[in-house]
Amino acid sequence: MNASEATPWRGHVGVPNWIRQRIGNLAPFAVLVVLVLVFSVGAPDSFLTATNLRNILAQISVLAVVSTGTTAVLLLGEIDLSIASMATLTGVIATMLYEGAQFPVGDYVISMQLPMLPSVLTAWVVGLALGFLNGWVSTRVGLPTFIVTLAMMQIADGLALYWTKGSIKYKIPPVMNTLGSGYVLKGFLGDGIPIIIVVATVTLLVGHVVLTYTRFGRYIYMTGGNREAAELSGINTRAIVTAVFAISGLLAGFAGMLNVGRLGSAQAYGLSDMLLDSIAAVVLGGTSLFGGVGGIGNTVIGLLIFGVIGNGLNLVQVDIYLKPLVQGAVLLLALVINVYALRLRTLTAKEAP
Repeated sequence: MNASEATPWRGHVGVPNWIRQRIGNLAPFAVLVVLVLVFSVGAPDSFLTATNLRNILAQISVLAVVSTGTTAVLLLGEIDLSIASMATLTGVIATMLYEGAQFPVGDYVISMQLPMLPSVLTAWVVGLALGFLNGWVSTRVGLPTFIVTLAMMQIADGLALYWTKGSIKYKIPPVMNTLGSGYVLKGFLGDGIPIIIVVATVTLLVGHVVLTYTRFGRYIYMTGGNREAAELSGINTRAIVTAVFAISGLLAGFAGMLNVGRLGSAQAYGLSDMLLDSIAAVVLGGTSLFGGVGGIGNTVIGLLIFGVIGNGLNLVQVDIYLKPLVQGAVLLLALVINVYALRLRTLTAKEAP
């Protein structure tokens, strides 16, 4: 046995064992703290104000809803490329059904106009159905989820564009407008708290409870950690994968309708960044792309990192043409730190007696 085999890596020498065991969670939090300190110094009069912190939370709220589903998908070791497109389509369907529209289907035209709640629920069911279809095709046919969801992305984008003909819809259901841009506790807490923050918080909390304290959540971790072992344990992994993708579609649809309410309009484009932003936020928090490691707590940290970077760069007045470069560099550095943290934790686990 040579020296390299005897000591594969000594980068962890001197690091307390309890830190090594938790470093996958501590590293993203440390990155968040550093970013907060940097922007607090760079914009001392505006960054840490209550108004700005509320703005950060509101800006990441839609992303938080869709990232709850993305977290579960990544915990399986899978990926869903269709979330942004399903979000766009559900927002468009809810708005078109409410205002009364004609849906071309081949040589036929379906004219429909529904009351507020039926239009919203119908659109939400569409998101659920598309997510279920992603999981069902992948598990039953045996296609990789990358390919299946890539195809679904194209289908959803095509339907939204075909039905809207590129036009913008402004008559949105009032419930979507309330959830997306309404406030609660006005007067009691100044201008109040945006309802969208409350909705995002509840969604993340429910996701955390499901993943942490339910049998379904444990099955997700087991399926993502070792699918063959999970199947040998009697877990119906195909049902778990299908259910998770259905939930991802449901949450993507909900996020799409929240976004329509926040913007005050629905259109067949404009959400292309949601996919990469969601995956980046989840991975930034420490959830592994290979499944079995992570959770909603990690996603919350990743979302805050994402929100702080975007908001902070605006406050320190980084050149608008330079902002994507700086943001990408910071995100890459954060991801590198997280990857090394996960390696250190994995090595610690292997060395444990």
